[in-house]
Amino acid sequence: MNSDTRWLNEHEQEIWRGLRELIWGFESALDRQLIRDSELSGVEYSVLAALSEAEGGTMRARDIAHTLDWERSRLSHLLKRMAARGLVDRNECPDDARGFNISMTAAGQAAIEQAAPGHVSFVRENVFDPLTPAEQDALLAATTKIQHALREAGWWERGKVD
Repeated sequence: MNSDTRWLNEHEQEIWRGLRELIWGFESALDRQLIRDSELSGVEYSVLAALSEAEGGTMRARDIAHTLDWERSRLSHLLKRMAARGLVDRNECPDDARGFNISMTAAGQAAIEQAAPGHVSFVRENVFDPLTPAEQDALLAATTKIQHALREAGWWERGKVD
């Protein structure tokens, strides 16, 4: 073993395990809630939410990837599945033959409108309601610092857009 390793003490191990379980469990719980209430997965909801906030409901695929901090290949496969379900349209970008404009269909709009109330309630009940305002501020500060550390170290490359 490397003698320079800064091993976690018992309290740090407890914090790490709690964070790890939260990261893994929260995404699954969120997906279950969305699928139950709207038949959308969390990633589908994220794409539709980004499109619903975009001017004219249309975005370049690469801009969606950047907004969501996702790899373009992951998004490309998802957009193909969403188009097959009738949630989005993929159209060649008139300015760039290699790019695609993604727009929300009427079915996509109906799906996000059906999903949003339950999603917001889930987030409120499971993230904000259990925490005091001071704990919410502490959570924001902690998650911001962790993301910054990952980016500074070069580990946060998911959303890198070429």
